[in-house]
Amino acid sequence: MKKVIQYSTMKIVYTSILIYLMLFNIENCYSQWEKSNGPYGGNICCLALSGTNLIAGTYSGVFLSTNNGANWNNIGLLNRKVYSLTFSGLNIFAGTSGGSGIYFSSNFGLNWMQVNNGLTNLEINALAVSGTNLFAGTGGGGVFLSTNSGVSWNSVNNGLTDQYISELLISGTRLVAGTLNGVFLSTNNGTNWTSLNSSVFRNINISSLAFLGTNLFAGAYGYGVFLNANCDTNWIRINTLANSWVYTLGTNGTNIYAGTNGGVYRSTNNGTDFSPVNNGLENLSVIAILATGTNVYAGTYDGIFYSSNNGENWSGINYGLNVHNICAMVSSGTYLFAGTYESGIYSGSNYGANWIKANNGITYPRIRALGLSGTNIIAGTVDGGVLLSSNNGNNWVPINNGLMNMIVNSLAVSGTNIYAGTYLRIYRTTNNGANWSEIGPVRSIYSLAVSGTNLFAGTDNGVYLTTNNGTNWVITGVTNHYINALSISGATIYVGTDSNGVFISTNNGTNWIQSTLSNRKIYSLYSTDVNVIAGTDNGVYVSKNSGVTWSEKNQGFLSNPVVRTLVSANNYIYAGTDGQSVWKRLISDIILIRNINSEIPDNNYLFQNYPNPFNPSTIIRYAIKESKFVNIKVYDILGKEIATLVNEKLSAGTYEVTFDASAYSSGVYFYILKSGEYSETKKMILMK
Repeated sequence: MKKVIQYSTMKIVYTSILIYLMLFNIENCYSQWEKSNGPYGGNICCLALSGTNLIAGTYSGVFLSTNNGANWNNIGLLNRKVYSLTFSGLNIFAGTSGGSGIYFSSNFGLNWMQVNNGLTNLEINALAVSGTNLFAGTGGGGVFLSTNSGVSWNSVNNGLTDQYISELLISGTRLVAGTLNGVFLSTNNGTNWTSLNSSVFRNINISSLAFLGTNLFAGAYGYGVFLNANCDTNWIRINTLANSWVYTLGTNGTNIYAGTNGGVYRSTNNGTDFSPVNNGLENLSVIAILATGTNVYAGTYDGIFYSSNNGENWSGINYGLNVHNICAMVSSGTYLFAGTYESGIYSGSNYGANWIKANNGITYPRIRALGLSGTNIIAGTVDGGVLLSSNNGNNWVPINNGLMNMIVNSLAVSGTNIYAGTYLRIYRTTNNGANWSEIGPVRSIYSLAVSGTNLFAGTDNGVYLTTNNGTNWVITGVTNHYINALSISGATIYVGTDSNGVFISTNNGTNWIQSTLSNRKIYSLYSTDVNVIAGTDNGVYVSKNSGVTWSEKNQGFLSNPVVRTLVSANNYIYAGTDGQSVWKRLISDIILIRNINSEIPDNNYLFQNYPNPFNPSTIIRYAIKESKFVNIKVYDILGKEIATLVNEKLSAGTYEVTFDASAYSSGVYFYILKSGEYSETKKMILMK
């Protein structure tokens, strides 16, 4: 009987918790950022396998696949660059960058904890396990050993003259370290180290190591692969990869694989020679190799690729792997285009519901800027100048005649004028890039914005203005700041700086004031009417009163990302992030609601819209007497829901929201406010 009572009580408590969580999640599912459906892929640093569990260390945490890469899920450390991974039984150890050290999970990423006792402020480039010994190779502190699952660490560097460790490898009793200056060997768990370097193999930056039988292979940056048959000082350079940048090595059976800046190379004759095996490999910068059986996994700057036949054919396995760094976005019709840091341009049809790579004709895949000129899409690249697509991203052609600098950071379009901001100055074309002319100023240009005849340039030393297409320039203020973002709304100019937040001018830059958002790095700005959205180093901030006050709007993000770019389309605002690809949120959720009075009203009210009748927009005012979740929806005469204007928890006060009916036909519409138990309906008339 006692067990039955306890079980019933636990069941009641458990059910109550479930009901509470369901209610909590229902309320919090409103007014949040949600993932766009891609683009999938991104920077992969390392791979590890245990049974059917495949994990990837990325520029944005650890991802897990339990079905051979068909699906991926983030399992933690989302705001960390993970340079190294290893399994110890069912435990996962992750080595990170930025001085954060090592993280440990005993439950496949459900929980993580730092295990850095003795590893203060060190970057972890390599991890290796042998029995109860766990070794960590650091960037500047040499090798450390833990014998208690990372609880504590001790330095084991006797004889190790180079303290920057790029790779660790264990084979039997041999522990080998790759460094910036060659290879070192320990046969007593790091107590002592011996140099394996010779005159042929001195001062070479070792990136990777692999054993194939008794043969030790070492991959080097810019020098290819070296072979050592006896773990001594005798090295042979393998000629077929003599000048390659080798990032990673992997072995399986009699095969050895080299991941290079030119794709994957395979040797089937013990390293005597290597041949490329890149069929289907869409990105040739291969940072990580994992081989098991006939399966080979390659981690690249553009996600993970898989071969089931020893590298003969490759296919991408990136579904759910949202780790791209998005630097620029633009919308064209029902398409979104996203420019990435390393992987070119992606095209998202149906407003980002389906993403595909759109790189045909793109030689330089680092994209800094995107713009729209009529039906043409233009892209600013690093080293490739400006590209143009006249067929919705299916093909790209360079348009660089007269463009003297090929690093293009920013673009702006006004009528037939296209402006390109480069690392040296600004260029202008009036004929879609057939010819460019230099219009200054002589500075690094990071952002551009046009208002009438005014062209504003955000530089490495403040904001410059020209009113005559570059014949004359004046500096307008906010000096000694890198200007990452510019946005103009009416007569108001918003400037995003690299260190001191947002500045505002209402007189064409003659005078500036610093907004209250003053302690963040600002990477992107979007403004309309009195509403401003800022993409920062800590997610998204919003002002609904021309920058006077700001509020953080990061609900739904897995962790607050760096937001490099913002674009609006289909009533959504899209955020391009570092390491988390593209996210979206209804604009009405974050900018159309204005708090016009914070005094607590005596009751809830829904006022008649004004003007009424209206064309095409009208304002709806309402009052909330206590902090509640508020929902306002619009319905047509048939009762069909056509718009959601408010969908979030609000503090007590009086608010306004704008309904834009540009897309709807004349007629009678109804709007309904719901807040707690309160509900009220009003009628309005659209007359076009």
